[in-house]
Amino acid sequence: MKDSGKNIRAVLFDLDGTLTDTEKYYQIAWPKALEHFGYAVPEGFALELRSLGRPFAPARFKEVFGEDFDYAKVREYRKGLVEELIGENGIPLKPGAKEILKWLRENSILTALVTANEYPRAERYLKKIDLFDDFDKIICANMVSQGKPAPDIYAFACSELGIDPSETFAVEDSPNGVASACSAGCNVIMIPDLTEPDEELSQKLFARLDGLTDIRTFFETQR
Repeated sequence: MKDSGKNIRAVLFDLDGTLTDTEKYYQIAWPKALEHFGYAVPEGFALELRSLGRPFAPARFKEVFGEDFDYAKVREYRKGLVEELIGENGIPLKPGAKEILKWLRENSILTALVTANEYPRAERYLKKIDLFDDFDKIICANMVSQGKPAPDIYAFACSELGIDPSETFAVEDSPNGVASACSAGCNVIMIPDLTEPDEELSQKLFARLDGLTDIRTFFETQR
């Protein structure tokens, strides 16, 4: 844990697995997409892919499945599977998502979405779940040269908000997201979705919380 007593000027949120309960869709879709193209999926491999961005994701697939792996083709098929799952099941919000964004705005704390999604998809999803207007900035993977776990996307979000990373809190659910935010200098809150932080990951956290509903109480103790 880092030292407490931080001045809270902005909170940066991941999307899948953090604000929306949609990371589980990717855990279904990635293995199905790989199997569709004849690849055997190593156990736990899909978990590695949470928030993994360019150029790291294509490189990881080639490392596991060979240099001739067509990442773009398999990813495009996976995107279609995720759209099917969303069409069937919707985009469920994590408990407290709307409420925490409303509370932050009422308390003059800036917010940004920092997602591994590309902007058109992020915009469409946010409008579908009525969160699009709840952020001061929407920062997406296609706005930076390197995605998570590189620091670029969080550094860019802080720059866009005009705030030093040390004055922000990043809320993440995955190891790649935590690594990205931590490397950028943000104070990281992890709300585990599919896995708990191990000892090494815990060293990068300001706090681990059970859910979005705990953020307000946590911040009130920091002021």
